[in-house]
Amino acid sequence: MATVQMRPLLQDSHNYEIVTMQPGVHSQQQWMSVPRAPASCPPGLEYLAMIDQLLCQQKVSLAEVFIGWESNNKYVVLNSVGQQIFYAFEDTDACSRMCCGNQREFTIHIVNNFNQEVMKIYRPFKCFAGCCWCATLDSCAHETFVEAPVGVPIGSVRQLSSGCTFDYAIKDAVGETQLIIDGPCMMCRCCADVEFPIFTKDKRTRVGCVTKQYSGLLKEMYSDADNFGITFPLDLDVKIKATLMGAMFLIDFMAFENSDKKGCLSLL
Repeated sequence: MATVQMRPLLQDSHNYEIVTMQPGVHSQQQWMSVPRAPASCPPGLEYLAMIDQLLCQQKVSLAEVFIGWESNNKYVVLNSVGQQIFYAFEDTDACSRMCCGNQREFTIHIVNNFNQEVMKIYRPFKCFAGCCWCATLDSCAHETFVEAPVGVPIGSVRQLSSGCTFDYAIKDAVGETQLIIDGPCMMCRCCADVEFPIFTKDKRTRVGCVTKQYSGLLKEMYSDADNFGITFPLDLDVKIKATLMGAMFLIDFMAFENSDKKGCLSLL
């Protein structure tokens, strides 16, 4: 496969480069070739039209492992045969990460293999959000909003009111619910994969799943870097597939971004 020359495209408000190449991706990483774009597909999401599952691997931060310093999350997104299709990185300030923990407002930029931003996922900060009992109120329900291309809303994810589970509505660009994630009771997880089944909006038919994959005892103890998988119908609208990625990141922050993991040195 021909090597793609990376070019820095994204810059932040301080005018220094955020991305010059996908960090943590070595030269032998295989990239999925760009498929033909179907009609009405947002530019850059052609990859999603050709797959029915994807894998998301969060990169381990050594600063978090050894000293407990919370850094911006970084993820490699792969297809089922291990070819890279996206690279995703969080963009938040240090104060928010250290003071607000997993409740923090965040923006996740998603770039393709040519280092072009094709999608943005945003979660606003809400002081009283997170309680599954009170999620019927706007001020108490976590949400993420998905844009592709940047500036064009294509969907959103909203936390639903429930007893002790993590449930979410997957909505289209006009706010109509298309799918429901019926999450498990998080107290039931123990050294195993954790599944968040995806159902039709009437909850009668299971059509996919968001799965947090068990990473092994040491990684689970000392790092909050997680691996996820998402399965969905091949013919599902690519915009809804992209919105399911927004749900995956929201689940990661709400359920698995553990601020109590302070690093190895804290145990000495």
